[in-house]
Amino acid sequence: MNENKNLPTTKKEWIRRGLHDGIPICTGYFAVSFALGLAAREIGMTALQSFLMSLGMVASAGEFAAVTLIGAGAGVLEMIATTIVVNLRYFLMSCSLSQKIGPRTPFYHRFFLAYCMTDEIFGLSSAVRGYLEPVYTYAMTAISVAGWCSGTVLGVLVGNILPARVTDALTVAMYGMFLAIIIPPARRDRFILGLVAISMALSGLFSILPVLSRISSGFRIIILTLSLAAAAAALKPVDIEEDADPSAQEEASHA
Repeated sequence: MNENKNLPTTKKEWIRRGLHDGIPICTGYFAVSFALGLAAREIGMTALQSFLMSLGMVASAGEFAAVTLIGAGAGVLEMIATTIVVNLRYFLMSCSLSQKIGPRTPFYHRFFLAYCMTDEIFGLSSAVRGYLEPVYTYAMTAISVAGWCSGTVLGVLVGNILPARVTDALTVAMYGMFLAIIIPPARRDRFILGLVAISMALSGLFSILPVLSRISSGFRIIILTLSLAAAAAALKPVDIEEDADPSAQEEASHA
């Protein structure tokens, strides 16, 4: 009951809370997108192009894949298909979060909330007790996207000023980000560790073997992502009840 008393009661309060909760996300996004901007600059993208890419997608893995494919001269259909596969989890997040908005909330909010979906924003939005007030997510998204886009643009601009050796060193930060994503869950679960090792091995084989090496980088991502995800789902399906937060289960049992 005490937690419910601390919840905002008006839209203005929800907006203020969203802006407040979005500040840590904004700073984290700025650091990651700065490295993305450096990578975008390496393939010849302008500050405006990188800004529009970050504003339209807001996805680190998806944008990094797009930058890689653009640099490799991939076709439009290949880039679209790869981006959809890499960002497919946001579709599931959007469907999940749409169940948290009130039944009287206008339908168009479902579309706007879909744009707001990132891992961090989804986590905070889904953790709200009761129905979600959309303006909370919008406020959090506004400040987070501002940090994401400004970091990308600054990365391009700074990359045009700094020496080539410095920019090449800074682009390593993007790979460090992906390591930070996969290492914690891999340490907790040996199955995930094995899956990561297999994906790395298969990716290497796709680059070495005569026939597989002819497949473009975009379609390699699509093939590996779908095949490994399907195999993991078949070998180790997640039990929703077992995977749920124990504290949430206890709370539900007392409800």
